[in-house]
Amino acid sequence: MTKPSKKLGLLTSGGDCAGLNAVIRAVVTHATRRYGWDVIGICEGTHGLIYDPPHIVPLSIDKMDSELLRRGGTILGTTNKGDPFAFPTPTGKVDLSDDIIRGFKKLGLDMLIGVGGDGSLSILKRLADKGGIKLVGIPKTIDNDVGATEMSVGFSTAVDIATEALDRLQPTAASHNRVMVLEVMGRDAGHIALNSGIAGGADVILMPEIPYDIEKVAEHINTIRKNGRNFSLVIVSEAVTTKTGKKISKVFSDQQKRLGGIGDYIGQQIAEKCQAEVRVTVLGHVQRGGQPSAQDRVIASAMGVHAVDCLAQGKHDRMVCWRYRRVEDVPLTEAIATYRDVELDGPLVATARGLGICLGD
Repeated sequence: MTKPSKKLGLLTSGGDCAGLNAVIRAVVTHATRRYGWDVIGICEGTHGLIYDPPHIVPLSIDKMDSELLRRGGTILGTTNKGDPFAFPTPTGKVDLSDDIIRGFKKLGLDMLIGVGGDGSLSILKRLADKGGIKLVGIPKTIDNDVGATEMSVGFSTAVDIATEALDRLQPTAASHNRVMVLEVMGRDAGHIALNSGIAGGADVILMPEIPYDIEKVAEHINTIRKNGRNFSLVIVSEAVTTKTGKKISKVFSDQQKRLGGIGDYIGQQIAEKCQAEVRVTVLGHVQRGGQPSAQDRVIASAMGVHAVDCLAQGKHDRMVCWRYRRVEDVPLTEAIATYRDVELDGPLVATARGLGICLGD
């Protein structure tokens, strides 16, 4: 009697980013070729399991060609709204965790790989613990703030896009004697601003980890002008606060509150204190889209393969991570318990200071 093939569930959750399809391709290819498993894609994160029948897509190896490596977003869809343990409805919040677990078991899945940030992975772990689901997580976030990993899927591409924006802003700044302010994403951490600021030749980098003094920022820009350069480039993370310590955010039509607007605030301050012509650019979701960088494709592929191997070895409740130039795995509890912000005594902060970049302090 032929032994039935194991069934692996795969979902992407949280905000989208470049490299997710590379993860999907790696998981499906390795699980199918090496272990003969069937892979079922779950649509729109855990939301796909709420429905009856669940929203799924069978993932066959014949559709996992190299085109997926180049495609942004995620073919499975994703969501970053609605905690299933407190799901918003017109009549109040309800717990849908039992529905999700029921949907998982109805599909006859033996195990699950979930790709997400710290919030998504925390929710997936709660669901796995409650439902007895064998789970391995893969970290993805353009903010690169998931603990226990040096690199998350999506970060490299976001940095490349922000760097290219600075490259494009520089000549127009020089042509018009302007200060260009670029606002980039970074909900809690300044990794995108710091990395792209160094790579793109920013004169000022503002991050939430380092409180800034606008007078010192203005002084730095004025010094640049006195030394004969007619433009300056400023990059600021969306999580930077105002002088009073307030984060600026906007409420959208779906009532979701999102960070955004600190670039305009900083730009106005610089214009007033430097008597300079200032223009502000907000990259927003541009940082999430487009073709993944080569590094994101490699990291995503390595993590996808390793996640499958973990499950094949009987390991679960783990998160795959990239450390010391190799792919490893750590307890999921450890990964979501720690948070990775910019190290103030780390090499990149020292590099920025060594290059004469003003960090606002």
